[in-house]
Amino acid sequence: MILIPFPEMASLTDEIAEHLGVESCPVDWHHFPDGESLVTLPEGLSGADVAFVATLRDPDRLALPLRFAALTARELGAKRVGLVAPYLGYMRQDRRFLAGQTVSAPLFAGFLGESFDWLVTVDPHLHRIARLEDVFPVPALRVATAPLLADWIRENAPDAVLLGPDSESQQWVGEVAQLADRPYEVLTKRRTGDRTVEISVPESVALLQGTPVILDDIASSGRTMVRAIERLVAAGMRRPVCLIIHGIFAGSAFEDLSAAGALRIVTTDTVPHPTNCIGTAGLIARAISELDVTVMGTGSLQDASRKEKSE
Repeated sequence: MILIPFPEMASLTDEIAEHLGVESCPVDWHHFPDGESLVTLPEGLSGADVAFVATLRDPDRLALPLRFAALTARELGAKRVGLVAPYLGYMRQDRRFLAGQTVSAPLFAGFLGESFDWLVTVDPHLHRIARLEDVFPVPALRVATAPLLADWIRENAPDAVLLGPDSESQQWVGEVAQLADRPYEVLTKRRTGDRTVEISVPESVALLQGTPVILDDIASSGRTMVRAIERLVAAGMRRPVCLIIHGIFAGSAFEDLSAAGALRIVTTDTVPHPTNCIGTAGLIARAISELDVTVMGTGSLQDASRKEKSE
């Protein structure tokens, strides 16, 4: 296998490659003055299994170059072409909330499925979608970070009381709390705009005695977590630690979290940022190996997946 990272993913890709004992060669992504892209791939792809590594924090900018790269790899003789997307965008819009809206989750999954034979991603934001297989036409594996988050809590905040800022965080908070053997509470949220939310008042008495750790899968605008911090501070509780799987930090989100009173902001390395403290390379490498064992030896992954769905 040859791993080919897009910009910003070189460090994580090198770690994954070391775990797998494979080669890592970066893509050359040139931007013309008019905004168009020229993608140049490394040599030696004929007959190889190829996996591109690209975090989809900015999917509109990356989607077309990724498609160019995947199709070029096939043209150059790659046997199979996969995608490692530590952060997978466009999973939020999983139904039509207002008339005329695009339901982007299955559309984007189909777009990627047309280009790649398989996908590995880390804790995708699935709410009403039960499994990645429900929307992807190719084999897709989710890497779960709950064990890594629980380990970090045990080592760095042994008196933690976990707090989920909204109902969507329940799936992560509950699992991590169980693994770390710590209490937790999930708040309720009402969103009135892209940057306007209301959060319920925390009720757990344990929050007065331990270190509050607000856990969520994504911090994009950061408003949900900011409101949760403000609620804690107003209730006279300790300054919280913000533990985030995917630190998107759009605009001034990071600065807003700090200004609201966060004691510390910790993220995994799925999106490169100075707050990255939790590495995912080992788990991603294991997921790639699982794909290799279960389906890579059976011919075309797309053919195998479509055969399974038809049966």
